[in-house]
Amino acid sequence: MPASITLSNLSWSTPEGRPLFTNLDLSFGPERTALIGRNGVGKSVVLRLITDELVPATGTVSVSGSIGTLDQRVQITPDETIATLFGAETPLATLQRAEAGEATTEELASADWTLEARMAAALARAGLNADTATPLAALSGGQRTRAALAALVFKEPDFLLLDEPTNNLDREGRAAVIDLLAGWKGGAVVVSHDRELLETVDVIVELTTLGATRYGGNWTQYRARKALELAAAEHDLADAEKRLTEVARGAQATAERKARKDSTGKRAAAKGDMPRILIGARKEHSENTSGGNARLTERLRSEAETDLAAARERIERLRELSVTLPSTGLPAGRLVLRLDGVTGGFDPGQPIIENLSFDIRGPDRIAVTGPNGSGKSTLLALITGALRPWSGTVRAATPFAMLDQQVSILDPKTSIRDNFLRINPHSCENACRAALARFMFRADAALQQVSTLSGGQLLRAGLACVLGGAKPPSLLILDEPTNHLDIDSIAAVEAGLQAYDGALLIVSHDEVFLDAVGMTRRLEIPNEELPTAPPG
Repeated sequence: MPASITLSNLSWSTPEGRPLFTNLDLSFGPERTALIGRNGVGKSVVLRLITDELVPATGTVSVSGSIGTLDQRVQITPDETIATLFGAETPLATLQRAEAGEATTEELASADWTLEARMAAALARAGLNADTATPLAALSGGQRTRAALAALVFKEPDFLLLDEPTNNLDREGRAAVIDLLAGWKGGAVVVSHDRELLETVDVIVELTTLGATRYGGNWTQYRARKALELAAAEHDLADAEKRLTEVARGAQATAERKARKDSTGKRAAAKGDMPRILIGARKEHSENTSGGNARLTERLRSEAETDLAAARERIERLRELSVTLPSTGLPAGRLVLRLDGVTGGFDPGQPIIENLSFDIRGPDRIAVTGPNGSGKSTLLALITGALRPWSGTVRAATPFAMLDQQVSILDPKTSIRDNFLRINPHSCENACRAALARFMFRADAALQQVSTLSGGQLLRAGLACVLGGAKPPSLLILDEPTNHLDIDSIAAVEAGLQAYDGALLIVSHDEVFLDAVGMTRRLEIPNEELPTAPPG
């Protein structure tokens, strides 16, 4: 019997009683399936229901086959090794005693003599050349991910369950996950917003508050289907608008005909040419006809307005955000930022950034990349003044703003509107509301307290407050802006940055995002040289 996972009539609510989904039906076969949707819609809950970490309120979860999950621990102990990830410390110790001639008869009989070779093959398949006795603490983040992937595939599960597997990983770690999924021949259910990873799947299931919709194919094919849905919604909108116009025109023509008939009848009655009983019968017929026409017109108008509202809602949901922003007025070639021979770090004698020099001029867009722990966050701290350089100079020649992963520029205790007016003190209420509306914070949405916002809303609010003023800063610095964001939120951030005409300095491992916002140069940390800026 083929491996499968079936969710039938599934319902689940948060501890506060908020229903995430009701009567959900989903099935997963021996194919690679991505589960996407907005944050908070219940994607990770589905995985936890499959693994029995959570119990559904109603419905059943049926699993045929074995399941493997990726070890994504951040904290590790000094005694943990690669063998720990494989759960093979005890059998490996038995083999070592056997080789030393110290094993008992029982241990020799139960020893797995091919274990070391099979583990080495799994590590090689994951692209990691390391001994199983290597401490995990000695590995980089990307190497540790590769070791965990090797341990996962070593167990040969029928299904992989992966929950945001590329979050917080550097380029090497992300590549390891993407390579594994691309070559995986069994079943997989992957919750992810990583569009590179989504290109490797066979099926995409979109989870919304209305249920689940299945799309065959990878991310590119999913986007093509969504484009067709948008075109269909726009056609329905045009059709509904046409019908509404025709109903209004028909109602007007009917009203004019009735007015002419009524006028003719009144003139005839005034002349006394018709008997009174005939006048009354004609009046009653006219009123009945008028009432029937009015009811028909109202029904047609109501149907057209309902279809119009539904089409607009679908278009609002499907159409990508487009943002228009005030200009920074930054000329090409104008010095924005200069680092000259900068060395710095946190522990004396152990520099993280060493003798780094580079300029940003005009609307340059620089991507800061490199392995986790290489010093990218330290560089941002030196640029923003949160950390003083030990030697060298940092000069910000124009105003700048920094949005870290916590968007700490916003006061969590106040509303988005109040934060905007604090950051842009010369803005009036109308300008504030217009700027926030461009980032989809319309009407009462602008009055939400910042502490209640999701990750995507938080970053969108930060961009609105920093870039929506009459004079945006000439330089915007972002630290891993797409971490923990859903796909809709990433699209909103990309739209905002595409509309921004100032300089950008972005730390990110998300190559699709960096391409979308048009990065022009790269600074690879810990390399000390930045390619020369193009003449401006």
